[in-house]
Amino acid sequence: MNCKQFNSIPLEEVLLSLGHLPTKQNEKEAWYLNPFASESQASFKINKSLNYWYLFSEGVGGNNTDFMKRYLNTSVNEVLLWADGQGFSSFQHQKNSNEQLEDQIKNYEIIDVKQIQHPALMEYLKSRRVEAQSGFLKELHYRMNDKNYFGIGFRNDSGGYEIRNKYSKICLGKKDISSLKNGSDSLRIFEGFFDFISFKNVESFLEKKSSDYIILNSVSMISNLKNSLLNYDKIELYFDNDQAGNRAVEMIKNENQNTEDCRVLYSDFKDLNDWLIHKNPSNERLMIYRRR
Repeated sequence: MNCKQFNSIPLEEVLLSLGHLPTKQNEKEAWYLNPFASESQASFKINKSLNYWYLFSEGVGGNNTDFMKRYLNTSVNEVLLWADGQGFSSFQHQKNSNEQLEDQIKNYEIIDVKQIQHPALMEYLKSRRVEAQSGFLKELHYRMNDKNYFGIGFRNDSGGYEIRNKYSKICLGKKDISSLKNGSDSLRIFEGFFDFISFKNVESFLEKKSSDYIILNSVSMISNLKNSLLNYDKIELYFDNDQAGNRAVEMIKNENQNTEDCRVLYSDFKDLNDWLIHKNPSNERLMIYRRR
């Protein structure tokens, strides 16, 4: 697939493959909550005739390729490899109703769920330095749009699965947070499951005791947290070092005084997994973090 072909796919279909549905729409346009950050009022608009998006809250926009470059934080080549693996219904513009789009994403079958064994998936975990934490994950084989796929699966609280491999980033089933309860009075919150298992990889090294954990699976799910945070004496946040992460930290800290922004640990990196991949912690930084 090239850029011209990918940009001809209805952006609604691309968003649906990522688990995003419009809050309102008509024949000419569709409005979504910001896919890159948390917000309560939709500011992301699709012009259906142009197949062009615009994010009013940040004053940016573009085509499908521009959107996925930002969403995946990757290159054009990686975006096209991702698109090749999605099995989109067409390279042509189509006038699909919202109900038809929902049917497309619901039209999947999970064929097998098992411990991770496939060499390609094990190599992918190794490349992200989290192969030791595969016990939190599953190997999923599934069928969608008459094609078979497989990937790393992380289950959420609604029984859906976040699916990842080298080229794919989708959600099968209902989008939701993932909660891991240990009866603790402290809670750690992560944006994605790779950040969570990255932390588990170094938890003892950082001299941290086990706690309860919440993985958002998308920063847009932050609005689902409010009632989940009331009973904790301490809340630690491990969000991305970007504008969306900044806003998420601010939102939670405004509502919960017992909240700590823990990004000092990986302040020079995009996120916790990026830090784990590229750099071992310095003694100075570890001492600062352990005293917190």
